[in-house]
Amino acid sequence: MSQKTGTGKYERLLEHCKSLEAIPTVVAHPCEESALTGAVEAAQAGLIEPILVGPAAKIEQVARFANLDLGKLEIVDAPHSVASANKAVEIVKEGRAEVVMKGSLHSDELLSAIVARDGLRTGRRVSHVFVMDVPTYHKVLIITDAAINIAPTLEDKVDICQNAIDLVNSLRQDKTEKPKVAILAAVETVTTKMPATIDAAALCKMAERGQITGGILDGPLAFDNAISKQAAETKGIKSSVAGDPDILLAPDLEAGNILAKQLTFLANADSAGLVLGAKAPVILTSRADSVRSRIASCAVATLVAHARRSGL
Repeated sequence: MSQKTGTGKYERLLEHCKSLEAIPTVVAHPCEESALTGAVEAAQAGLIEPILVGPAAKIEQVARFANLDLGKLEIVDAPHSVASANKAVEIVKEGRAEVVMKGSLHSDELLSAIVARDGLRTGRRVSHVFVMDVPTYHKVLIITDAAINIAPTLEDKVDICQNAIDLVNSLRQDKTEKPKVAILAAVETVTTKMPATIDAAALCKMAERGQITGGILDGPLAFDNAISKQAAETKGIKSSVAGDPDILLAPDLEAGNILAKQLTFLANADSAGLVLGAKAPVILTSRADSVRSRIASCAVATLVAHARRSGL
């Protein structure tokens, strides 16, 4: 992803973090320049206190090549990427870190350690969110799930939705305003021919019955109706969510992933990536992501960690 100048949404996020204490964060296998630079710069910004886990000699070599001063940052030696992931989980379980940050290892290596039976699992399904700064949209936009749950069931979508709602509530200073969730499908009518529309209708009813809390849900909504109030009104849809969603809940991973990457490469959006639903938030960025995206992801994780400390 190329560096972008941004629209100010991420800058406001970072400004909000300035008054907060840096969060102890274990960085798994930061053995590539962008991954290590992101961790070091996030530390310099006062967002995290990194514990670097991986082959110590390799991490120090990357630092020298990138002209990075590791200063007094702790390095925990681990021989390879799988060992780095397992050690990162162990450090969280010991209470030495509250956030996990992916370095240059494969996502499945890190996630396997996190969702293992003796890892960081909870009763809730883990899911991924893209926190997107879209230049043509008036606020930060969450897209979920576009990276972990390939073909989520209705029960999976309940957790995916709740994870995203809880995230938005932890980011907001005004706790009285509920996040708005647009549940996406190809059409706005409920039909058995399109299972995503059935799921959307069920999720809305579940929210009415208190099975999903803290947000305002509407769906099924086609993308145009979700993002444009005018498009919804043209089709006779009366909705407080249409034109103003905080969260777009995709019907499956492929749809969510395509949507997020379209916004990145066609709409010049920045994105931060986070995995939710585990005992610690997981900063999950692509190895191709910019340092700016990694720092934004750290800012989001910092806010989530502080919300957990406060019991929110």
